[in-house]
Amino acid sequence: MLQYRFMQNSLFVSFFIAILCPCIGIFLVLRRYSMIGDTLSHASLAGITLGLLCGQSPVLGAFIFTSICGALIEFLRTYFKKYTDLILTVVLSLSVGIAITIISSGKLHTNADAFLFGSVLTVTDSDMITIFILSIISVLTLIFLYNQLLYIAYDEEAAKVAGVKVKLINYIFAILAASAISVSIRIVGVLVLSSMIALPVATALQLNKGFKSTLLFSILFSTIDILSGLFISYYLNVAPGGFTALISVAVLIVVILSRKISARAKQPVIEKHQQS
Repeated sequence: MLQYRFMQNSLFVSFFIAILCPCIGIFLVLRRYSMIGDTLSHASLAGITLGLLCGQSPVLGAFIFTSICGALIEFLRTYFKKYTDLILTVVLSLSVGIAITIISSGKLHTNADAFLFGSVLTVTDSDMITIFILSIISVLTLIFLYNQLLYIAYDEEAAKVAGVKVKLINYIFAILAASAISVSIRIVGVLVLSSMIALPVATALQLNKGFKSTLLFSILFSTIDILSGLFISYYLNVAPGGFTALISVAVLIVVILSRKISARAKQPVIEKHQQS
């Protein structure tokens, strides 16, 4: 299987997805903004269609348009402070409207379905270069802003009082989220992309570890989900995106059940120790 160039390219991209998505997802989940990831993943479809329409890289098109949508969400938060869901509806409507209009116009010279469901056949060398650059810049930015992002994730108002440039960092984070989404489109697909941002983090949170341990476990679970989905979907001849989402849910269920079984097994020992 790995003798094929398209599988080598897909494995290369999957490596970056497995690292980048949980790094972005953990901050979104802690801030209870996981639905923003879903909105931006759908917004990326408009970017893809715009990129294809202009004859440019769909990954680059997705990154630019999703970055704009991320910045728009942050801008609208000033006017709709209590209605985050309304902001997401506005951005989602705009994005889906653009995507459907372009696709239905018949002016695209390629099929956009592969981006909806994910495909191992669509990763090109130019996409790999774009993905590599976006990933490196994103990871370095996350490392540089780690403390500020962590502070904002736990208490945005306290971060403002402490002198953290919350607004600027939120805009930067929106661009980082756009980068993670555009990197993941080729393999995972638009429709289930949000699962790769949220589910590995949700699985890691079940372990009740500290922040850094949760982040590392998120990356571990993300790697298991994506690589398993990639390899098994190849042999089953199905879209990797959907199958990766199924594996992500399965891993989450296994971890939850394992914790419950472990807790029940320890209960008699604890009760016996208390009685003695």
